[in-house]
Amino acid sequence: MKTTPVPVLICSSAVVVLLCAGAAPALADGPGAPTASAPAAAEGGGVGGGSLAPAPSEPFAWGDFTWLNGNNRQHAALLDGKYFTGSFLADVNYVWDWAHPIDHTIVGSTATFRTGEFNLSFLSAGGDFHWENARGRIMLQLGTRAMGIARNDASADRGQFDLRDALRYITEAYGGYHWDVLHGINLDAGIFLSYIGLFSYENFENWAYQPSFTSDNTPWFFHGARLQIFPTDRLKVELWLINGFQAYAQFNHMPGLGFQVAYRPEEWVAMVFNGYGGLDTTPLTTPGDRSGRVRLHSDNSLLVRYYNKPGAVFSKAAFSVTGDIGVESGAGVTPFGGGTGGTTPGGCGAAGQQACTQNFISAMIYNRFWFLNDKFATTVGGGFIHNPGRYLVLPPTGAANPFNPANLHAFPMNPGDPFNGWDISGGIQFMPNEYVTWVLEFVHRHASVPYFAGHGGVTSATGYFQSNPNSFGDPNYVPDLRNDENRINLAMLTRF
Repeated sequence: MKTTPVPVLICSSAVVVLLCAGAAPALADGPGAPTASAPAAAEGGGVGGGSLAPAPSEPFAWGDFTWLNGNNRQHAALLDGKYFTGSFLADVNYVWDWAHPIDHTIVGSTATFRTGEFNLSFLSAGGDFHWENARGRIMLQLGTRAMGIARNDASADRGQFDLRDALRYITEAYGGYHWDVLHGINLDAGIFLSYIGLFSYENFENWAYQPSFTSDNTPWFFHGARLQIFPTDRLKVELWLINGFQAYAQFNHMPGLGFQVAYRPEEWVAMVFNGYGGLDTTPLTTPGDRSGRVRLHSDNSLLVRYYNKPGAVFSKAAFSVTGDIGVESGAGVTPFGGGTGGTTPGGCGAAGQQACTQNFISAMIYNRFWFLNDKFATTVGGGFIHNPGRYLVLPPTGAANPFNPANLHAFPMNPGDPFNGWDISGGIQFMPNEYVTWVLEFVHRHASVPYFAGHGGVTSATGYFQSNPNSFGDPNYVPDLRNDENRINLAMLTRF
């Protein structure tokens, strides 16, 4: 069995980052990590870490970056104190799905999980502790995202102590230390947000409510340690030593490694470059051990504000472009040129068969207009995904869950299985002040194979979970999966 070697991709990714770091801008943890001597804008653009009014020496403090996709649009921290800066976010939505699934379940989204009813998707509370050079952040979460995000992490099935229940209610939790060297150096350890795929985990900071596949199918968080270095007030270099690609635990015998380069040479342009490498495939005892399979991923974004006229009826315009490429190699798979269909007769990946193709190629583009002193904004955009092997496809739930061996009609996720998709969206946001956003958005998504929930849903013939003794579930039920999804997202987001 022949596989494509991976060192070439590692080197090419590193070269691109080093070249771009000297001549390109970036967007990483929002406006950059705050310094301990002058606490300011929080990680990831969130409120926290102290006052949002920047000190002159603070990284990225020389410009107004509230226009960035995935960044906080607030100019001041309302709950700011000497030792602690608090934050609160409520994200409630109502989704109207054209298919009207009888179980009210949405497949393939991490922004929302229910349709046809009011849904508390995300409730977050916490903040930042800051004293002298010590720093810490705790953000707790409730709502359906606390369940939906955690179920996508297979590493939590390794060993004991139920890591999903132990950690699902934490969005961010880390402690760290700041050094007044260069424009700041921070070392943090714990759970922190990743920003691979540009969009923020907190929808209050995003141009669109439902992100495209490029963002939705890549990590929202990391568990480990990070080193942030600010050589100038326009550049951040960040290094990660983490358990895995959005993983509570370690999949195998080695941690993952990654980086982020964020650069903003001018107020109107920003870029971010992310890279990751690790061993993120669960091992098997038979027919073979997959623990040596290597995963590499490169994520790159450009944001440009091409019009800015404060106070005008049409006040601002900007676009963002994101492109990702990832591969897996070893233990029966190869990045390119392999087979499809999994370990079946005439398939791939088994002894005596050709290796299965496994890669991730995706891109997305969004354009946003602001009006009337930035009280209104419209966004249109979309993207595509190409993911043979489906290793970053969000698995359906219920009777279509591929990880439940009792499901006879599960969604296939074999090595080499093809998956292609695309999506478009258009929406309007009303922002009466810096603390509230109302969203109205239309989304169309398409997959090359049946994937999204149809009217029959993915749970049972009645829509109720079939193992519930109080339901009328049919154990012979076949989940209703469709190639297309059309829905309208209504949401109200409140943040302090």
